[in-house]
Amino acid sequence: MLKIAFIAHDRKKDEMVNFVIAYEHVFVPHKLYSTGTTGTRIMEQTNLTIHRFMSGPLGGDQQIGALVAENEMDLIIFLRDPLMAQPHEPDIIALLRLCDVQGIPVATNIATAEVLVKAIERGDFAWRELVHKYKPGADE
Repeated sequence: MLKIAFIAHDRKKDEMVNFVIAYEHVFVPHKLYSTGTTGTRIMEQTNLTIHRFMSGPLGGDQQIGALVAENEMDLIIFLRDPLMAQPHEPDIIALLRLCDVQGIPVATNIATAEVLVKAIERGDFAWRELVHKYKPGADE
């Protein structure tokens, strides 16, 4: 079971909902998280249960980032709007940096999201078990 988070900027929420509908069967066995509005929209259109955090600008990105920092997240699908300035851009950059530090894959557009979901379908995420097992400091 993977821990997967969904985040979508306002102009990307419809795209996220449609994506999750298309791959709902892939997400069913996993533990799902999301920022507030994105999670609500997904749950309204699917049968998925999603743990929702606050809206991104109100701290939801940071709440997901806290799980990332503890290496408690396996994958993030974050559909960003590159053409719209975001008032909480520092939070977004911090979340992406934490993903890089922890080696957590993050898709920022629909193309990479699809590649990662296809990997989940194939069972290609066994390497996450190695990351958890051999994480520096895990023995301490």
